[in-house]
Amino acid sequence: MAETIAAVVVTYNRKHLLVECLDALISGTRLLDKIIIIDNGSTDKTFNLLQEKGYLEKSCIDYILLPENTGGAGGFYEGVKYGYEAGYDWLWLMDDDAEPKLNALEKLCEHLSEPNVSALSNLKIDPKEKIASTHLGFVNSLYDSDFEAEIFREVKYSDIQDYQTIELSFTSFVGLLVKRNAIEQIGFPKKEFFIHFDDIEYSFRLMLAGRILLVTDSIILHKEATAKSAITKNFFGKTFYRPAYEKLWLSYYGTRNGVWLRKSNYSTAKFYLRLLKNYSRSIIAILLFDDRKLKRLRFLTEAYRDGINGNFDNLKPKTLLYR
Repeated sequence: MAETIAAVVVTYNRKHLLVECLDALISGTRLLDKIIIIDNGSTDKTFNLLQEKGYLEKSCIDYILLPENTGGAGGFYEGVKYGYEAGYDWLWLMDDDAEPKLNALEKLCEHLSEPNVSALSNLKIDPKEKIASTHLGFVNSLYDSDFEAEIFREVKYSDIQDYQTIELSFTSFVGLLVKRNAIEQIGFPKKEFFIHFDDIEYSFRLMLAGRILLVTDSIILHKEATAKSAITKNFFGKTFYRPAYEKLWLSYYGTRNGVWLRKSNYSTAKFYLRLLKNYSRSIIAILLFDDRKLKRLRFLTEAYRDGINGNFDNLKPKTLLYR
């Protein structure tokens, strides 16, 4: 009997991209048993558009509207929980701005029986057909004794050109096929993260349950539709990207979650050495480039403090922004 597969698509106020994603899923060469849409409280009439185009009448689609925006982490928590409780053997996770190639799932399915596997990953590419390097990669060593060593290393075409699969250390929720048995062992994504690093945290747990394999000929396009609001600053011939103040609340989550993740995986000495280095660099960047320096410094410090203490008050960033 064939193993059952459900897609979990998390969406928020990107209804036209969601439709493109759904069209790709419905047209795939390997049909899904279910498409689970988790709508994170969209306010752009996503429901109306789906209803108008007839998606909600399809038996293969389950639409779940959450009462509020719980962030990507909360959306994937709900989606994985829903799919797991429904009994599917595999869950294919993606954002609404992902568009799988028509044979992407078919190519993944060729490797469902690989030994000791917890998850299979698509190769994520951007609209220019470059590997989306922030969405998959390797961890050199969480406990590397070299203080200056880079922890994450990106995947390059030279890494994959001779292989059908390679083992990854982390991959994003833009095309990640997770095995039911792995979910039984490690649970659901960490909803407290809200956004940023939730997929890396889940990848680290997935590695406890088995290997994460990148299937190199299974392609998914990531459109990265989020508006680019960064401010560019030039210093000694280098370009630096700085968040606009009104978007600072979004970067808080990445800072806080990253600090928590490092504290959870590093030795104590390694963690505090890196924390001091990164915190100092961030202070210097604020003093060199940014407006509202005191408010930004407070934001940064609160994010670091909350990461160290494991405080996941997700209402706090917007409160800080306007205090």
